[in-house]
Amino acid sequence: MIITINSQPAYAYTGGKVFNAQLPTAVFIHGAQNDHSVWALQTRYFAHHGFSVLAVDLPGHGRSKGQPITTVEAMADWLTTLLQSVGVQRAVLIGHSMGSLIALETAKRAKECVAGVALVGTAYPMKVSPLLLEASEHREQAAIDMVNIWSHSSIAQKPSAPGPGFYVPSGSRRLMQHVAKNNTAKVFFTDFSACNVYANGEAAAKSLHCPALFLLGRKDMMTPPKAASTLMSALPESKIVMIESSGHALMAEQPDQVLDALFEFAKVSLK
Repeated sequence: MIITINSQPAYAYTGGKVFNAQLPTAVFIHGAQNDHSVWALQTRYFAHHGFSVLAVDLPGHGRSKGQPITTVEAMADWLTTLLQSVGVQRAVLIGHSMGSLIALETAKRAKECVAGVALVGTAYPMKVSPLLLEASEHREQAAIDMVNIWSHSSIAQKPSAPGPGFYVPSGSRRLMQHVAKNNTAKVFFTDFSACNVYANGEAAAKSLHCPALFLLGRKDMMTPPKAASTLMSALPESKIVMIESSGHALMAEQPDQVLDALFEFAKVSLK
């Protein structure tokens, strides 16, 4: 699905179904140097079980044109405009990593239509190490390799990968390389810089008047579970789900557990 936002074509995957704004909407927001495809399993299930789905490609990522946006606040403005453009009435926002910060900021802007916020692999502040920032600006492949090593709990998924011959870290690496190849801008550096300077997370969390879910990987080295404590304190009635055998790439490492937690949360939030 292509939507024109700020005179630029923006892409949102709809899970194999025609988007219907009259249905409750699940909005999926990817993280740094990713695109909508990281939500492949979850989005398709939602779309075939009572939800409309919008899995967005942020500008400069995937099929969305334009330059990558430089701040979390501006990304939230962009997403709010997209939701308004397609007439979303009731939505659950689901964001991974950088996307979780965008979900928080968007919920602050669109209180009238947001029924719940799911924060997957989140942290606040979401500080990025100087080494990784430098690599993302000047040695992109090195940054991709670092992130893939730190994002996965193991070189092989136990007891098995989602499909025969499927190698989870390699899939993530190729996606990041694909995003880099299709945009000459420094997408990774722009995304990481936006996360690094974002300072409105606690205030945005305290402004929420809807249910919140923290979905975290026990073995996450990129955003360790303890790094979400500030947001948890700001949202004392939130639900916390810890996935034991997962790092930061939760949707790829434990797709079924992630789907179960998100779908149950969405159903409850939209009652």
